[in-house]
Amino acid sequence: MAGTIHQQPPLTGIRVLEFAGLAPGPFAGLLLADYGATVLRLDRAPSTPTSDQLTRHKTSICVNLKSASGLALIKKIIPTVDVVIDPFRPGVLEKAGLSPEDVLLKLNPRLIVARMTGFRRDGKYANMAGHDINYIAVSGVLSLFGRKGEKPYPPGNLVGDFAGGGAMCFLGILLALLARERNGRGQVVEANMVDGSSVLATMPRLGLKTDVWRRERGTNMLDGGAPFYDTYETSDGGYMAVGAIEPQFFAALLKGLSLTPADLPGDRDNRADWPALKSFFTTVFKRKTRAQWEAIFDGTDACCTPVFTHAELEAQGFDQRPAVTLKATPGYAIAEEAEGDGGERPAAVGQGIGVNGGGWSSEGLRPGEGGEETLGAWLGWKKGRQYTEEKGGLVWKDSANL
Repeated sequence: MAGTIHQQPPLTGIRVLEFAGLAPGPFAGLLLADYGATVLRLDRAPSTPTSDQLTRHKTSICVNLKSASGLALIKKIIPTVDVVIDPFRPGVLEKAGLSPEDVLLKLNPRLIVARMTGFRRDGKYANMAGHDINYIAVSGVLSLFGRKGEKPYPPGNLVGDFAGGGAMCFLGILLALLARERNGRGQVVEANMVDGSSVLATMPRLGLKTDVWRRERGTNMLDGGAPFYDTYETSDGGYMAVGAIEPQFFAALLKGLSLTPADLPGDRDNRADWPALKSFFTTVFKRKTRAQWEAIFDGTDACCTPVFTHAELEAQGFDQRPAVTLKATPGYAIAEEAEGDGGERPAAVGQGIGVNGGGWSSEGLRPGEGGEETLGAWLGWKKGRQYTEEKGGLVWKDSANL
């Protein structure tokens, strides 16, 4: 690439066939694509509009899984790819005639089949429908979220779908790729949101047996109980986030608030005083606007920052970046901006000029968009020779001239 000395992203050359699904599977595919993998989404035919926006750097083809010639096309692709992402409920691939162990791995022993489910495949809920709230509920994680005396409060679908699901599935794929480098063999990767979210909650779960997290929900240090670890409304309706746990940070917080320990209605180390301190800080923070508090605390060790909305960040031009920075082999850029004037681009920003929307919006990926070009690049196939189209889906031609 002009103007950079970076090597290619680390997953360059890895081919991924992603069966279209809901958020967790596409998110795993998006992370793979961000770091250089070529991801081809397999949409069902006849195609219908999809709400999937997790489509950066991906292309799509449409195939009818119930068509023998459609399945034949998929089986012809399988020997040439590295990863298959299965986002379906247990048994769907098997019913379609694409069992990972009995079919896919026999077609390609180096294949990694990443299977993403909500509930455990071997658990009591395996055959039930569910969503993020259900998966984190049975994992015990949902019970941790919420204020004192209130019902458990679901934190969007971040913990189950994305962190415990898609990101953990991505991790499993990377581990399987690493294992394949050593033994030359692919394998099935089984990820589920119950186990994934449970692992994410390792610290609070262990803390339940200690003084860290053993009390009622919403009364512990990190779940909204502590006056020095909470959010406070400002005079203009904004919010400041306070995380002044350590004594030296708490002292910096008091300094920014123009307070001394003698001004406080209690002792921060006495849990019985926490409600009075929270009420006191609530009154103090409402004396100034968020911008005024931001000006006071920026550059300090008070662990006090503004709570920005995504709309504000977008308006400020805050750039979205790849999840981690690899200095020598950075992933692809997310923020939409020019390549530069010939100088090296910071690895944290990523390679390339980014995508439309710069990480703040996505037009999605139309079923069938760009996928035939991907088949051409991967395999040299052309429509009318190796495959054709029937009822909106691509099918294999028995008389293909290979």
